[in-house]
Amino acid sequence: MNSQYYIGIMSGTSLDGVDAVLVDFNHASSLIHNYFYPYDDALRKALLSLHHSGYDELNRAALLSNHLSSLYAKAVHNLLKQAKLHPQEVAAIGCHGQTIRHCPEIDKKYTIQLVNAALLAELTQITVVADFRSRDIAAGGQGAPLVPAFHQARFGNVSTHRVIVNIGGIANITDLDPHSSTIGFDCGPGNILMDAWCQRHLAQHFDKDGQWAARGHVIPELLSTLSDDPFFACLPPKSTGRELFNLEWVQCRLHGNEKPEDVQATLLQLTIEAIVQSVHAHCSEVREIYVCGGGAQNTLLMRRLAEAFPGKRVAPTDQLGIAADWVEAFAFAWLGQQTMMRKPGNLPAVTGAKGERVLGAIYPA
Repeated sequence: MNSQYYIGIMSGTSLDGVDAVLVDFNHASSLIHNYFYPYDDALRKALLSLHHSGYDELNRAALLSNHLSSLYAKAVHNLLKQAKLHPQEVAAIGCHGQTIRHCPEIDKKYTIQLVNAALLAELTQITVVADFRSRDIAAGGQGAPLVPAFHQARFGNVSTHRVIVNIGGIANITDLDPHSSTIGFDCGPGNILMDAWCQRHLAQHFDKDGQWAARGHVIPELLSTLSDDPFFACLPPKSTGRELFNLEWVQCRLHGNEKPEDVQATLLQLTIEAIVQSVHAHCSEVREIYVCGGGAQNTLLMRRLAEAFPGKRVAPTDQLGIAADWVEAFAFAWLGQQTMMRKPGNLPAVTGAKGERVLGAIYPA
């Protein structure tokens, strides 16, 4: 295959929808087109229900995998239409799938991302690379986060110490120190708790620009209680998800008389403090901090982050050439290419795997 067009598809913990990008790796790894397909409320509810064991879950998971794959295929067709390309001109699709379980603990060690990759290959007539996490877990790793390898390849600088902060449902950081090996890990909740609290009290999927949180005040006692969770004290490598950080996790730490906007302000501050403490603990000499993911669109969060790092550059990854909303999808286009070229896609120092591994399973067109 001579083509260097790749498609990356990401649907993350926030359950907001499908991010898809078309990348040309022939020309400075340029993002040519992007497409977002939002989840409706029924799909979001169905996916949330699979984060816990329940009635007929195998059947429900299989049907949702098929449904998601049809949405992924629609995103692919939209990208091809925009670019005026034929399926045979695309080398492969790198598809993360929708995580419904992530259990990296030693006594469990499994992860589940919903996608029917065979169906996606059939619907698009393009080779699909999927199931990126499993090989890393088989090698003793946590299977996440995987994007730091891409951050290193794309955003690393030989003279400047940078940190990439990805604030999706979960927040993770990548330390790009030109004088040391790259490290990265999940540091805590990103948007996941704020979004869930906003949905419960405002019937909105997210707090636009942090406007609701801005009307509240941080509750010091609650912030301290939330921050006491053992996850925050764990050393990397570490990863997490909805299994830990969910609305019930917040609810059981409340007295019940808190103002909803004050809780929202506290949840936003928790996300910030988890990032700040992780950076201070593991990458204190950083000079530049670049943010990607949905959190980069939260004006209040970005302002508070900048205030927490005086003297350091804090900006969205747009300033490094990739818009903050599309970095993860771009990463899976890159990971798909790594797999097709039989090159490793993981960083053992990040995931804890025994060594570098070629990730993913290939479903030929």
